[in-house]
Amino acid sequence: MMSERQSAKSPYESETDELKRSDRELRESERRRYGERTAHAAISDDAGQPHSSHRRLVIAGTGSGAGKTTVTIGIMAALQAQGYAIQGFKCGPDYIDPTYHAAVTGRPSRNLDSWMLGPEAVKEIFIRGSDGADISVIEGVMGMYDGKDPLTDEGSTAHISQIIEAPVLLVVNVQSMARSAAAVVKGFQCLSPSVRIAGVVANKAGSDGHYRIVKEAIEQECGIPVVGYLKRETELEIPERHLGLVPSIERGELRPMFDKLGALIAERLDLDLLMEIAACKPLACTPTLFARTSRNNGIVIAVAKDPAFHFYYPENLELLEAHGAECRFFSPLAGESVPAEADGLYIGGGFPEEFAERLAGFEEVKASVRERIESGMPTLAECGGFMYLTEAIRDTHGNEYPMVGLIKGSVTMQPKLAALGYREIAGTEQNFLLGEGEAARGHEFHYSAFQPRGGAFPSPAYTTTGRSGTKPDGFATANLVAGYVHFHFGSNPGMVERWLQACRSYKIRKNS
Repeated sequence: MMSERQSAKSPYESETDELKRSDRELRESERRRYGERTAHAAISDDAGQPHSSHRRLVIAGTGSGAGKTTVTIGIMAALQAQGYAIQGFKCGPDYIDPTYHAAVTGRPSRNLDSWMLGPEAVKEIFIRGSDGADISVIEGVMGMYDGKDPLTDEGSTAHISQIIEAPVLLVVNVQSMARSAAAVVKGFQCLSPSVRIAGVVANKAGSDGHYRIVKEAIEQECGIPVVGYLKRETELEIPERHLGLVPSIERGELRPMFDKLGALIAERLDLDLLMEIAACKPLACTPTLFARTSRNNGIVIAVAKDPAFHFYYPENLELLEAHGAECRFFSPLAGESVPAEADGLYIGGGFPEEFAERLAGFEEVKASVRERIESGMPTLAECGGFMYLTEAIRDTHGNEYPMVGLIKGSVTMQPKLAALGYREIAGTEQNFLLGEGEAARGHEFHYSAFQPRGGAFPSPAYTTTGRSGTKPDGFATANLVAGYVHFHFGSNPGMVERWLQACRSYKIRKNS
């Protein structure tokens, strides 16, 4: 039987300590840069409006697999080696690529999503994040024009480049192509002339001679420079994107690969030309999300943060802090119970199934979560957090691991992706965060399915609308909202205010 207390640290505890240290360093760096965490801490123009640094560059691909992540990480590593401060961003609701960015740059990477947040909020997040950086590097999502709607640019990399007025470096897989590569680039130029494609990287060139042919064709027909190329560098391919890789990234195990990739990019790309292309006029905005902040109000939100529960939008935590709360991290995977001083609980997404046996063994931790929620603590559990609150997680081999047991039903892992995509979320009467008539936006990404005990779905927390239609989803009680959806509080900041008000009421009851 697994001991609740071990004299020596397990690999999970050491891994968690390293993750906490990394998070703490990044967050302390953010606090120093933002001061009181208002958007006005960014560089301001004469009118007092915050604006961004003068260099920014979107790295887009012709499609998924074109090589934009490899090029993005390589450019970040190469420029950092030259002494530049790099700020990373990711278009869309991705959590994994930002982990790569942060590991290379030493700064938290942020998501820019025009569908979930709208143009002004995207600008504000971009300007806040860019403060203090020499250049902002924005990694695209899928193909440059792929987004929420196949008939518009909404939610696409192209849309983000328009909002933040940034030039685009287009990554093209030129394998088995010559002059045809120019036709591909020309097509991307013509589809939306308001998108400024300022340069090209040729990926998977067969040889130096092949690259020269492609370069000449593109520069003659498209009128933009090809800044460099990569060959079919199989030994430097980015590992498969999965949360199981995140701890090794955080521990620095991929640093040698990042360094090699940076050196290769420095050799094969014209970095001076790239910096010239990235030069832009400052981007200004009127703050809305972080227009005002509150002093610490004594409310403590316990946030599960470890290799099992790792997915949080930085702005979600920062909005809680901007409204006066303190985020206190703890690790269920390392045997840490919910902090006694907590007034609210946030269990984010991740892949708890990878650590299910370990999580199942900590009965004291599970009891602390169960008892605090049953006592009325206002709680949000997203995706992996929702899975943790069910009765059990069953893996693809049929092994079943008991979890917290608050939500009557179990989760079964699927061999294929169960859900992926944006969600419009409408609240319900029993949802303390998002009431009836209220709306927010978020996304889903999971390989599991929930089976309610007895076949009847418990009290839904919300209804979600995606490409497959509208349905009731999630689970809610008077103080718990749980489900597969990852919310972005920027889509409805009122959720933060309602959560902290519920926490204040709980704290009064707890201390009375």
